[in-house]
Amino acid sequence: MTQHYNAPAQRGEYLERKRFFDKMLTIYGRKPVLEALEDHTLPCYRLHLAESNQTGGIIAQIIKLAKARGVEIRFHSRQALSRISRNGKQDQGVAADLACPNHLLLEDFLAKSPADNYSLIALDGITNPQNLGMIIRSVTASPCHGLLLPAQGIAAISPLVIKASAGTLFKSRLIHCDNLAEALEALKQQGVTCCALSSHGENTLTDFRPQTPVVYVLGNETEGVSKTVNDCCTAHLRIPMHNGVESLNVAVTAALLAFRESC
Repeated sequence: MTQHYNAPAQRGEYLERKRFFDKMLTIYGRKPVLEALEDHTLPCYRLHLAESNQTGGIIAQIIKLAKARGVEIRFHSRQALSRISRNGKQDQGVAADLACPNHLLLEDFLAKSPADNYSLIALDGITNPQNLGMIIRSVTASPCHGLLLPAQGIAAISPLVIKASAGTLFKSRLIHCDNLAEALEALKQQGVTCCALSSHGENTLTDFRPQTPVVYVLGNETEGVSKTVNDCCTAHLRIPMHNGVESLNVAVTAALLAFRESC
């Protein structure tokens, strides 16, 4: 018997699962998890513990807080927990799934994008956790609408990123996409101007006056924006530099761009 599949229904189920997990942020390490549980503004979905953990000290505190908040607790083998945390060397036998309501898929952002002009910052090849955390902090504090993050080529969310973001990661609007070049093409179809930042940009940021929504693309400090992503951009901008300074730290550049609308 031939089995027929409902492709649209399967696609819908896949997106719903993806939406759920993209709003879920798994953190690890005893102190980060303890601090997250102590902050009642952070919705905690599930606590994961290694069966090999000693039950006293900070582990006991973590379990007590989780139970008080009604958080589901699951115990795992050390190997299984390392698959959940994705960092068995540093998770200290503890991980937690946090719900971040402002994290969303690109598809959902495109379906309900702001009516007025807005700005986004997209990251291409930013692999330094400290820089990523600082960028998240600046964007979250600014009028910028959000941060576009591809699935590959970006530093993983880790305690270092959370610390550098000063906890703003949980409040930030992170827009997840599978492929940055494809995401930029989709944004362009909605009339968004895509701008690559480079020391060799044709125009200066000072002279750039967009009349449309805009996404600023930042690459890493060594190689800049990748060629594939750069080719998707319709504007190439530079920040005027003086006194022989060649470039700024990428996190500083992100802060300048994020607060540009309010200056």
